[in-house]
Amino acid sequence: MNLAAKQSALDKLRELTEHTNVTSALAAQATNLVMGDGNPDADIVFIGEAPGKKEDEQGIPFIGASGKFLNEMLATAGIDRSDVYITNIVKYRPPGNRDPTSAEKQAFWPYLARQLEIIEPKVIMTLGRHSMEFFLADAKISEVHGQAIKKMVVLPKSQREIIIVPLYHPAAALYNGSLRQTVMDDFTSAIRHVTGR
Repeated sequence: MNLAAKQSALDKLRELTEHTNVTSALAAQATNLVMGDGNPDADIVFIGEAPGKKEDEQGIPFIGASGKFLNEMLATAGIDRSDVYITNIVKYRPPGNRDPTSAEKQAFWPYLARQLEIIEPKVIMTLGRHSMEFFLADAKISEVHGQAIKKMVVLPKSQREIIIVPLYHPAAALYNGSLRQTVMDDFTSAIRHVTGR
């Protein structure tokens, strides 16, 4: 699939997600559906847990404080945000920025899986334990953060080997200053490993 076809497929998926009314309770209280942002042909996809307040207001993932830190990490690694794709498991903001429930994550899995089938990334960088659990169910983020793990990822219409890199969520570094350097080091090491930079 070429770039234009991938963008068209992502646009159709967005429309389908809006009209399917996934998790209607979340949709009813949200301002915007936040599907994803970036290059539809990206080699690297970042997956967070759910949109926050700013993301809900603007319909773009990772634009609040966590997004600023993610942008800083990308810049440090010499990567432009427009070269990667950024999304979340849950596409609507949970009330009060609470963690998404298991039911909410499961409800959105088919849409995330379809995004991954369209984009066909070589690397998935999970931001936090919620997204990591979809790919490394038995892992503990405190034990595997920053590691590049080859994994056969089974999607609805395909399966393929993808490198999974679990990272602490950028918000963890904002709330716990002692994690900031760990998050930066994990990120730059993982980028170096998967891109050769």
